[in-house]
Amino acid sequence: MLPKNKRPVEDIRVEDDSDSDNNSGSQRKKARVGCLITSRTSVNKKSNSASSTVVEPSLVNMGLEDVNMQDIDEDLHSRQLAVYGRETMRKLFGANVLISGMQGLGAEIAKNLILAGVKSVTLHDEGSVELWDLSGNFLFSENDVGKNRAQASVQKLQELNNAVLVSTLPTKLTKEQLSNYQAVVFTDIDLETAIEFNDYCHNHQPPIAFIKTEVRGLFGYTFCDFGPEFTVADVDGEEPHSGIIASISNDNPALVTCVDDERLEFQDGDLVIFSEIHGMPELNDGKPRKVKSCRPYSFFLEEDTTKFGTYVKGGIVTQVKQPKVLNFKPLREALKAPGEFLLSDFSKFDRPPLLHLAFQALDKFKGESGRFPVAGSEDDAQKLISIATTMNDSLGDEKLDDLNPKLLKDFAYGARAVLNPMAAMFGGIVGQEVVKACSGKFHPLLQFFYFDSVESLPTEPLEPSDFKPLNSRYDAQISVFGAKFQKKLEDTRSFVVGSGALGCEFLKNLALMGVSCGTQGKLTVTDDDVIEKSNLSRQFLFRDWNIGQAKSTVAASAAALINPRLQIEALQNRVGPETENVFDDTFWENLNVVVNALDNVNARLYVDQRCLYFQKPLLESGTLGAKCNTQMVIPHLTENYGASRDPPEKQAPMCTVHSFPHNIDHCLTWARSEFEGLLEKTPAEVNAYLSNPGEYTSSMIKAGDAQARDNLERVLECLDRERCETFQDCITWARLKFEDYFVNRMKQLIFTFPEDAMTSTGAPFWSAPKRFPRPLEFSVSDQTHLNFVLAGSILRAETFGIPIPDWAKNPKTLAEAVDQVIVPDFQPKQGVKIETDENVTNLSSASIDDGAVIDELIKKLESRRKSLPSGYVMKPIQFEKDDDTNYHMDFIAGLANMRARNYSIPEVDKLRAKFIAGRIIPAIATSTAMATGLVCLELYKVIDGGHKVEDYRNTFANLALPLFSMAEPVPPKVIKHQDLSWTVWDRWTIKGNPTLRELIKWLADKGLDAYSISCGSCLLFNSMFPRHKERMDKKVVDLARDVAKMEIPSYRRHLDLMVACEDEEENDIDIPQISVYFR
Repeated sequence: MLPKNKRPVEDIRVEDDSDSDNNSGSQRKKARVGCLITSRTSVNKKSNSASSTVVEPSLVNMGLEDVNMQDIDEDLHSRQLAVYGRETMRKLFGANVLISGMQGLGAEIAKNLILAGVKSVTLHDEGSVELWDLSGNFLFSENDVGKNRAQASVQKLQELNNAVLVSTLPTKLTKEQLSNYQAVVFTDIDLETAIEFNDYCHNHQPPIAFIKTEVRGLFGYTFCDFGPEFTVADVDGEEPHSGIIASISNDNPALVTCVDDERLEFQDGDLVIFSEIHGMPELNDGKPRKVKSCRPYSFFLEEDTTKFGTYVKGGIVTQVKQPKVLNFKPLREALKAPGEFLLSDFSKFDRPPLLHLAFQALDKFKGESGRFPVAGSEDDAQKLISIATTMNDSLGDEKLDDLNPKLLKDFAYGARAVLNPMAAMFGGIVGQEVVKACSGKFHPLLQFFYFDSVESLPTEPLEPSDFKPLNSRYDAQISVFGAKFQKKLEDTRSFVVGSGALGCEFLKNLALMGVSCGTQGKLTVTDDDVIEKSNLSRQFLFRDWNIGQAKSTVAASAAALINPRLQIEALQNRVGPETENVFDDTFWENLNVVVNALDNVNARLYVDQRCLYFQKPLLESGTLGAKCNTQMVIPHLTENYGASRDPPEKQAPMCTVHSFPHNIDHCLTWARSEFEGLLEKTPAEVNAYLSNPGEYTSSMIKAGDAQARDNLERVLECLDRERCETFQDCITWARLKFEDYFVNRMKQLIFTFPEDAMTSTGAPFWSAPKRFPRPLEFSVSDQTHLNFVLAGSILRAETFGIPIPDWAKNPKTLAEAVDQVIVPDFQPKQGVKIETDENVTNLSSASIDDGAVIDELIKKLESRRKSLPSGYVMKPIQFEKDDDTNYHMDFIAGLANMRARNYSIPEVDKLRAKFIAGRIIPAIATSTAMATGLVCLELYKVIDGGHKVEDYRNTFANLALPLFSMAEPVPPKVIKHQDLSWTVWDRWTIKGNPTLRELIKWLADKGLDAYSISCGSCLLFNSMFPRHKERMDKKVVDLARDVAKMEIPSYRRHLDLMVACEDEEENDIDIPQISVYFR
């Protein structure tokens, strides 16, 4: 049992106002702005008609005032906070944005910004919804045809985030109205008006960020102007790099070397600051200094240190991130002198200047003709080419040598269409640029970005009649790809694996494209997860009333609302070996394409192997904060996903985490481990013992090792010395844990390794990266100490089923209860082993008498068990990071920060602790939207089926920089033997039910000598074993059943074999997997 207290405090009563004080924080957590869909309507008195209403956004004086007073809903925005941080989020919460043009691109930009949580979004569009718009806009339905586009969009956009004020402006826009906004985006505006508006924004004080962007068929561009002088506070969003110093020379320039714990990431010209240096105090002044000649573990400092003190030990060097000032040119100047274009595909290095000219020619065509070129019209295409030629001839020295008439013709044919994949891609890019404009976070696009995916067009030539509209929701897409291709899309049988952030975007894109929307088509989506609040900031098909429901079911229903023709089935199964009865051979064989929307590598690898096995195209993508990547896995054309892997992340040695931490990550890793050990694993071990004592103790005796001994010690401790019966016992436990972790262990460590200790080689033991620890002194006046005890005692009470009294959360009363705890004096012990070997992976130390100790522990356990009430069980606690009321992160952050204080490591707040300990993957809607748009552009190629490997593109993008890197996929490795060749995509099949002899002969006919045949993990045949020759005339399937004991399910029509072969010269040959089809 726990030590007795001076007096019980269970019956202490507190005043009611203490509870109200405690709850006041949550009561203040209100929505940032109202959730009304507001528009001010004035009736035209002359017409007295509702149809001529003027709707103006009631958003005057919408500056950044009072932004700091607004709370951030960390449960909702945790993944986004991991990317942006609090300061950027607060700036976003004060940002008012105008989006003009509510076709597909405008809808995508609005969606991303509303999810991000800007203060307000005003939707401007004077036009009406047409059936044509349904190809690219997920907000519209056929019932909206004829309505104003902005007003038809507002309700569904408002549902995405009630804390954002969404309003409409369906009338003509004047430049003076732009002063109400920090950023304005135009998706459908002529150049003359754009120049007028941009001049106003550029010269306004302060400047208004201006973005002009368009997608026309498979072509698109973005132009940004954030004013004459725009300051970027953080150019890349990465944490400042740092290193642990090993030595500093007294030279000019000074050579600084760092420990080889981690590579330095400094670049020449970076500024750094120093701290904690012993012997050279001159460098601890906080002054930024420039570095040069940077290497993985050293650099030179542009500083004369010859007269400085001599370096002794210690020191941290940290990069200082500098703001950057950018000078944007207004549109009228940038059109004539665009400067350097941002490239996305180096195989198209000459494409941006041509598209720069093409979009200007299109603007002139529209101005002269009052319309877009008609798809399939040779006359219109030639007119646009003629305009482009005339404009090019006037450029003088800047004249382009080749106008590429075929490309301009493709551009003209699709100019009216806003394709969903293009809108999704550019919606992500432009949404991110707006965030940059409003916050100064990340480097803006400077200034033009042009992109095309002309390779997505069908490989077979199309006739002009193929582009003719069919009066359907797909007419815009048909104007680019033709009606026959549209039918192929509709009849596609697709499989989307996952319906989280990527999955929601994919389902929306596929529904708008018409994929699997025909009578022969079918889309299957599966996800075994349920919706949580933190999903709502990215997974836009979900609403707050869906929390707790199955993701796939809700996402499928939402996608069917976007396109009622979508043939979709939602499943809640994890895709893996355990569900091959659901996703059986027939299921995979009937698919046309697989789209991965997963968040872990193991699941990706499994789906990759399935696609490899059944030779199905796999479209792979992933995001990490502002970064995204896509990979096309195409049968026989590209390597598979698993062919290349990232190196595993470096793990800190166990001794570092447990005894010698030198950064907050180490402290949080330790804290998470302690949480799970104390509150989940130990109570679970207790329950395992109590549910079946005989079986449990027998297994411990059989194991007889240090781990078994540790398990028994923890169970006995929990049921005996540290068993809690009252909440005061729990407070005592938490207070003593503080003393154990942050006082006694530090004293023991210092006793074992004093500050002047030396290693066996004569070097100081406490050399970098080790940090010398200091014990803490508990004080009830230190709120962090008291918070640790509060969180620990509440969680301990939960494991024992002890109710939490009302007084527990009153600081004064809790402090009084803590003061009652008797804390035993600690005396360091001689001979305590503290592990220092970085290669050790288990800190449980074995001893020769483990068996005897285990026997004694079992006797004590049996004695203790008899005194427990009947049916006694504990309640293990599983770590849940996304519930701020459960005290899990309070306890982990407390553990980590107290430990950091021991070692003079900078502490972190609970949110930062949640990111690290909870292993939260940073995520934002913009990079997700871009990734799925890029994948769907590749999907066009997959469905067409006639494209070569050089037509496909894999992409890595970082919206923070911004960087777009597209490259042709890597082809699979080809293996050759005689006149045969194969790749990883090939699988040899044998029909019927051959004998072992017939199989070996079948291979011999190919010049291959099979010396070993396996089925699963069982060896069916090896030429070295004489007895195996008795199996030669047995059927392979029978051998699998009899020898491998394989149960072949009824849905399985074949058996897979791994065969080891050699050629005539006895060289090993890697042959494809062999499948024996016996049914």
